[in-house]
This record gives sequence, C-alpha cells and structure tokens, in this order.
Amino acid sequence: MSLTVTLKPAERSFTVERDERILAAAIRQGIGLPYGCRDGACGSCKSRLLEGRVIHGAHQSKALSPAEEDAGWVLTCCATPVTDCTVEARSVPGAGEFPVLKMPSRVLTIERPAPDVALLKMQLPANQNLQYRAGQYVEFILRDGARRSYSMANAPHLLGTPPCIELHIRHMPGGKFTDQVFSTLKEKDILRLEGPYGSFFLREESAKPMVLLASGTGFAPIKALLEHMELKGITRPAVLYWGCRSRADLYLDAWAQAAAARLPNLRYVPVLSEPRPEDAWTGRTGFVHESVMADLTDLSDHQVYACGAPVMVDAARRDFTARCGLPEDEFFADSFTSAADTAA
Repeated sequence: MSLTVTLKPAERSFTVERDERILAAAIRQGIGLPYGCRDGACGSCKSRLLEGRVIHGAHQSKALSPAEEDAGWVLTCCATPVTDCTVEARSVPGAGEFPVLKMPSRVLTIERPAPDVALLKMQLPANQNLQYRAGQYVEFILRDGARRSYSMANAPHLLGTPPCIELHIRHMPGGKFTDQVFSTLKEKDILRLEGPYGSFFLREESAKPMVLLASGTGFAPIKALLEHMELKGITRPAVLYWGCRSRADLYLDAWAQAAAARLPNLRYVPVLSEPRPEDAWTGRTGFVHESVMADLTDLSDHQVYACGAPVMVDAARRDFTARCGLPEDEFFADSFTSAADTAA
C-alpha cells in the first residue's frame, strides 16, 4: 500500500511506500527537499505537517523538540506517514537532480596534513558516472551495513583522470570507521560508496554577499564550493571564516590563502579557539561564529553557508538570526553529526 505526500507551496505530490520515510521516498523520486544527516540529528529537514499523520522514528530532541512535534513539525528523514499527508517544506531545486548510485571505490592516495586528519582520494569506477553538486556528500557502506557520511572536497569538474573524489576525514578515537582509516586502511583497498546526498550547495540564483563558515573538516565542502565558484566566474562578495583549535588544525591553510589571493571577491579569516604557545599566533581567536558577528553586525542582506561541528552550526544559526538579522531561510548548513551524536 502506498500513500501520497503533497508538498506546499510547490504543489508537488509523490508516493511513499509502506514503512518508508518521507525523505527517503523524495530522494528516490528526485524530489528536492532540504536535508543533511538523514539520521534525525541535525534538524535540516524540519518541516510543518499541515494534514495527515506520521510516526516518528528515533531522533534527537535538539533536532525536533516534543513541543515542536506537538505544534505540528516533523523531521522528514524520520517521519513515516500512516495517512496521506500535506507537508509545508521549502523546495530545493537541484537536490534531487542526480541519481543516487552505489559503487565500489578504490583508495588511490592517503595523506595526513594534520595528525588527526586524513585526506583520501577515492578512485571511482570508469563505467559509473557519479554526478553531484559541489557541497554534497557520499556515504561509505561498511561491512555490517553501517554508514558514514563525508562531503566531497573537490568540485565535480575536478574529478580528474582517473575520476577521484577527495574526502577529509577527522579521526574520532574509538570510531568504527575512522579507527580503520588511521590504522589499517591502505592504498588500493576497496570501499563501497553511495551518493550523492545532501541539499548543501550554492544557491546560484542569489546575488547576495556570502559568509562561508567552517569548523575543522567542515572545510571540505566549503573548498568544493570555492572551486565551483571559480569555475563559474561567480563574483559575489564572499568571506571564508575557518575555525580550528590550533595552527596545525588549519590543515589546508596554504590552499585557503592561495584561493583568497586568486579570487578578488574572496576574503579569508582563520580563527583559532585554543592556540598553543608554539603557534606564535597573532590572528583571530575565540569561537569562529563570534568573529563573524564582530565583523558583520548586520547580516540581513547575506547568505550563510556553514559546515562542521553541530555545536558551531547550531550557535551560528541561533545567533546570526537573533542578533544579526540574518533571514532564517538564508542559512544553509551541513552539520557534521557523528555516530556518537546520532546515538545520543
């Protein structure tokens, strides 16, 4: 038995199979909805249920509180319809543009630009044309069926020959996948991938100035956005704030500086939260989103693209909208929720 979900205000309808979640059905049918983690942890897919009933799977209360659920809000990644439904959700043109593919990939190179960061280049099969938008992510499918998500750090036009995607992976001690990456993974190993996923990519129809906000390896999709902007000749004013703990954690600082020197519309501001004495750091310090607010007190005419730790993304969303006038619908984020975050 299938049910029908109708989206407002787009007036689009699609079918949802029995026990299927709304977002999964939308992705399967190429319907563009906003989303991030697909695990009920980030809240990017939060939408209002106008008609019908759903059953919610496990999710974090910070993504959808009991009060919000009582008020009619749903997480489409966790919500399974039990009747036909009408949902008010922002349409994201391009989010379902490319097919989701499952494929083997070969480890081409492993680099360690920082003690706890690995840069993987994964070679893709020549007979499967992975198409994606700069900023989207893929999932590794582990042997036990568990999944781990990582953003592509290279724009599609830079896949190269042979085609490879670049992934930035931070070591999470005790992590099922990252322990493997930092101990036994070697070149030529085969891993299974699926993608592309995510609605985090540049809204090119806008001419607004942009704040590109990254913490840690949240720099990866921001790097892909910048590569895409350079290819397209996009000249919107943009400022990149990259927050890390110490100088060593700015693992591609030279790349960011070179991009800012090359692109006249781009300014780069690195921010360290815990600089070490040996860093001899004379730059900005503190929480990276607070550096943004110190420089840009009025964000009412900006767009923000934020990636990285959930605590940074949540603080930026809250403070930029409440204190700097950023419109809520001009904040685009990819919150890097870990397996531990999801389990919580």
